[in-house]
Amino acid sequence: MKIKHLLPGGLLFFVLTLQAQEKKQLSLDEAISLAVTKSTEANLADTKVATSKLDLDNTKNNQYPDFKVSGQYMRITNPTVKLRIPLSTSEPAEGETATASPKVNQIMFGQASFSMPLFSGFKLRNSVDASENIYRAQTFNAVNTKEQLAMQTVVLYVNLYKAQESVKLIQENLKSANQRVADFTAMEKNGLLARNDFLKATLQASNIQLTLDDAIKNVSTINFQLVTLLKLPAGTQLSPSDSYFKKSNGTTPSASESEAIASRSDLEAMRFEQKASESNVKIAKGDYYPAISVSAGYVALDIQNVAQVYNAVNFGVGFSYDIANIFKNSKKVKAAQSRAEETRQQLEIMTDQVKVQVNEAQENYNLSIKQDKVYAEAVEQATENYRIVKDKYDNGLVDTNDLLEADVEQLQAKINGAFSKADITQRYYELLNASGKLTNSFNLTPNKN
Repeated sequence: MKIKHLLPGGLLFFVLTLQAQEKKQLSLDEAISLAVTKSTEANLADTKVATSKLDLDNTKNNQYPDFKVSGQYMRITNPTVKLRIPLSTSEPAEGETATASPKVNQIMFGQASFSMPLFSGFKLRNSVDASENIYRAQTFNAVNTKEQLAMQTVVLYVNLYKAQESVKLIQENLKSANQRVADFTAMEKNGLLARNDFLKATLQASNIQLTLDDAIKNVSTINFQLVTLLKLPAGTQLSPSDSYFKKSNGTTPSASESEAIASRSDLEAMRFEQKASESNVKIAKGDYYPAISVSAGYVALDIQNVAQVYNAVNFGVGFSYDIANIFKNSKKVKAAQSRAEETRQQLEIMTDQVKVQVNEAQENYNLSIKQDKVYAEAVEQATENYRIVKDKYDNGLVDTNDLLEADVEQLQAKINGAFSKADITQRYYELLNASGKLTNSFNLTPNKN
């Protein structure tokens, strides 16, 4: 057993503090529901989905025409204005002077413009496809994040149950050890027991006390981790429900590689990322094509005492083509194709990993079922062994070492038995997690707290 030093006074303070803190009976369904709705990680995943949706909407907006309206009003000093265009065809009469420069103090200018892309090498359409696939990938990434949060919650929940069960079993064993010390004390005083045997019993009681202190520390640590993850009030003491750990019918949940490959949200996210990378290749190839757009506009101009322009409507079609891209764009296309190939290979690697995870989770679950049967028999054997050794000790047939060793074996067997039930529960949910069915296996309801 792992032994750590802790002052008895500190332990007493810890126990009193626990009694003063809030205690909450928490089912695993409630814990999972809190994890996927209240935890910071879950909220961050939802925020990333919302951001990706806004990016998609912004990309779609590029398909729509641009319409701009602008206007200016300017005050200026008295400029010298010389008209290059004559105001009349007649020459000034003899003795007459040319018209003086007009007085200009202000200029007003208004403009409305409309433009819309007609063809851009399919870039706009492929950009929308890429953004849409990225949005879908982010949606499945959020699902996967919550799936992993659920698994993290299961592990902490199981570990908290184990730690609390350890405390219970060690406390029971400590009572027996302390009673043994009390009995041996009386026997040692009456000369019925060697002092060496008395010291052995006292040492074992001390070791059990130290083990209990360590178990209580583990309860506190795991409880704090779970409370923090679920965003519960600080100081809340959680009590896992025994119902998740008392039933073990040996039935194995269905989990096949094909089902996992079809159900895993992380694989689905990678598939959409691959589609996005393929769209990016098409976007890069779009630079091989010319760009065509239609535009129209309206201009109004008023230069004080000089000119007024109204109803100046313009429209037309624009065409542009970067000839250099025929030579330069090939590297850009190859880079996009290489990134698409990377994504395809990552998907293939992840698919193989999923197969391995499903197989390993299946084997671990089957092993936990077998181990539980062995541990259950071990508890019965250790209990019977202690009873026999105790009878022999009372009759002087075995020494104190045999008695204390049998007691330790009995405690360890009981702890292993309790842990094996919890291990079955954890392995069961690990198998569901590997199959992509974990969160769907719980009755999750929106939490209003």
